[in-house]
Amino acid sequence: MTIITTRPSINKTLLTTAVLTAMSLTGCQTLTDAGESSNTAVNSTPATLYYNGDIITMEGNAPEQVEALVEQGGKIAYVGSLQAASDKYKHAAKINLNKQTLLPGFIDPHSHFGMVSNTMGQVNLNPPPIGDTSSISDMMQTLKDYKAENDIADGEWIFGYGYDETQLKEGRHPTKSDIDKVLPNNPVYLQHTSGHMGVANSAGLKAMKVTAKTKNPDGGIIDRVKGSKEPNGLVQETAMYPFVRNMLTVLTPKQAEFFDQTQDYYAAYGITTAQDGSTTRDAIKFFQSQADAGKLKIDLVSLAGVSDLEENLADKDFKWKTYQNGFKVQGTKIVADGSPQGKTAYFSQPYLTKVPGCDKDCKGLPSITQDELNKMFVMGYANDNQLFIHNNGDGATDMILAAHKYASEKTGQALDKDRRTVPVHAQFARQDQLDDFKKYKMLPSFFTNHTYFWGDVHVKNLGKDRAYRSSPLATADKMGLRYTNHSDDTVTPIDPMFGVWSAVNRVSRSGQVIGPDERATPYQALKAITSNAAYEYFEEDSKGTLTTGKRADLVILDKNPLTVVPTAIKGINVMKTIKDGKVIFDSTNISASDAAK
Repeated sequence: MTIITTRPSINKTLLTTAVLTAMSLTGCQTLTDAGESSNTAVNSTPATLYYNGDIITMEGNAPEQVEALVEQGGKIAYVGSLQAASDKYKHAAKINLNKQTLLPGFIDPHSHFGMVSNTMGQVNLNPPPIGDTSSISDMMQTLKDYKAENDIADGEWIFGYGYDETQLKEGRHPTKSDIDKVLPNNPVYLQHTSGHMGVANSAGLKAMKVTAKTKNPDGGIIDRVKGSKEPNGLVQETAMYPFVRNMLTVLTPKQAEFFDQTQDYYAAYGITTAQDGSTTRDAIKFFQSQADAGKLKIDLVSLAGVSDLEENLADKDFKWKTYQNGFKVQGTKIVADGSPQGKTAYFSQPYLTKVPGCDKDCKGLPSITQDELNKMFVMGYANDNQLFIHNNGDGATDMILAAHKYASEKTGQALDKDRRTVPVHAQFARQDQLDDFKKYKMLPSFFTNHTYFWGDVHVKNLGKDRAYRSSPLATADKMGLRYTNHSDDTVTPIDPMFGVWSAVNRVSRSGQVIGPDERATPYQALKAITSNAAYEYFEEDSKGTLTTGKRADLVILDKNPLTVVPTAIKGINVMKTIKDGKVIFDSTNISASDAAK
């Protein structure tokens, strides 16, 4: 598996037939002490011994391999030599890795589980290699075909996702007029690949009561037909929020239908812990209901929406940082700015190309004011609530650092308290900002997939200096700064091996290296989705490395990312995903035709 070429909504067969067909390799009991050496402990619960492969522990700052790993009762019972493992666990089931590679299960530092699930009820408008949309005419034909193929009645909403004007032949956003020509009788909303803007047709604008008289909301832009106040269909940042809320309302009744398939999608890429990167109270209740019903195959970590922060903190039944049947709410998600490829990310210096809806000094825009952000930080810090803040531009990063200092002073807490505040993306953080991240024990979660998907666009919009310093994993590692690296799915596919490849190679669509000095080593890139990712969630004592006593969350790859040619990393396949000792994905159960997809 290299990179998903279709979303789960298009390619359901692969994920519904490939997962959970393998029998569990172990029993379900939990040892009192997974490392206990007494004969009773060793013999009372079935054990599984993995050997004859590259078993990479991910402990420490340099690669370490061992000969054998033993799983027992859902925990890692032993890591070390094959002889010692064989002597100690004489009756263990033996799994010959046949020179394949065993790693800790991948931990998703940031994606949108719920949005991934919702895409199953939408039209895929992604450009290659994720989809097939290369022009606005392609997009319109796809929408027209979708209505016909799904027998959608006039008046019903139609939603699409993933379009990217930077990859369209026309080099522009679609407009309401474009959509009206093919779907005049259905309200339509198409979400941009960034998740920070979208386009509605005339019926969609009317349904959401957006007219020439509607003013731009704070932190948002309603783009207009040139020379008039008439909306052209494009809504950016906070202006899109009503459209997204409406979409979620329309699609919510189908969320249970797609829940299992979404888990299967994550598991197929070796992920044993996933994230939902901004979750409403209703969605939190839904996820918890699925967990309580025993339907979670992987762990799911939620970030509650900041608009609900006061209500969540006041709710005595609301639990933070605590798994309940595999689901937990870790902290709160704040959005400070927008998208760099969409030119709404907030920078300290202007974009170099024209920005829609802006005539001069176009630096993007913050999604909230500094005062609002300060208040959110104070509330979070005063209640020991872990904060995750979406920020792309260095202007938004300045706002985060200012809010951190303000809230620390207001709450009387040390600037370097171990809160693990996470600047999410922080793609264009300056060196002085990275220094502050380390000083204040912040944990940036970078986004190196951008170097492939939009690296060329960033060079054009921002210049080489800023573009080449994006997602600086190599610098962060050299500094001793903890970091993670994510997909932000639905923005780019969840595939962790593609993320490792993008961090190591930093090659754009055109084949250019975007920032050669920031190319990470494969081991550094793997830390970002294993040991460091566990640390992000305060789970370093139970996940992220192959260590005795930790949970047996494992992934088996067909090749070793540390030894293959760096350009071949994205071609590495997940063979099996194992959660708490149980196989939840097995590639051998995929037919040849499905695997080709």
